[in-house]
Amino acid sequence: MNNSKIIGAVLILISLGLGYLGYTKIADSSASVNVLGVKIDASNESGKQEGYLFVGLAVVLFAGGIYTINKTKN
Repeated sequence: MNNSKIIGAVLILISLGLGYLGYTKIADSSASVNVLGVKIDASNESGKQEGYLFVGLAVVLFAGGIYTINKTKN
């Protein structure tokens, strides 16, 4: 197995972990409570920003991993 394929696989695994972490940060950053028929929404904007940053970084790492694996086939 080529070193480039190993690096590409590691990049893809890291991207999956970061994507999951980002998704959970985005999901945990907003909450709503229904009290006596009144819906109260709360949102953590900095947590959402951090989650979107993780998801974006995961997409870049995933693309880099795919590119690295495909580049070694030639």
